[in-house]
Amino acid sequence: MTVLLGIDLGERRIGVATADTTTGAIKPLLTLRRGTLQQDAAAISRICTERRADAIVVGLPLSLDGGESEQTGRTRDWAANIEPVVGLPLTLRDERLTSVDAEARMGRAPRGHSGGPPSTKTRNAWRARIDREAAAAILQRELDVRSQSEVPR
Repeated sequence: MTVLLGIDLGERRIGVATADTTTGAIKPLLTLRRGTLQQDAAAISRICTERRADAIVVGLPLSLDGGESEQTGRTRDWAANIEPVVGLPLTLRDERLTSVDAEARMGRAPRGHSGGPPSTKTRNAWRARIDREAAAAILQRELDVRSQSEVPR
């Protein structure tokens, strides 16, 4: 069995999910608040140890046409700095539209008590859940790629 830790890296938050490559089970896990690179690395390392992860899959934010952007470069830099600290193999996986897909699955953010906009707390909790769901979608893409590469031709 191989346990993968999926990461949806954002500017403010990090969505985290796990996947079992044997069963294909994927579980949105938690959302971390971004800190310094050292804080992020320590948190990811701790989660990898707790979950007995064998590898990390980080979502790579490519533009819709498949090109790279500033955020793509920042994500590559973050991943390159995290990998040696965590000490596990790290893969970058295209994450285009994973957050949009997560929002579509979950629906709109809940309304406030009087039918108005949600409170800041409710909105932040909803966004954190979107991040976890996006991390799960990144892992699903990774499992799909792995299963396609195992199909005999």
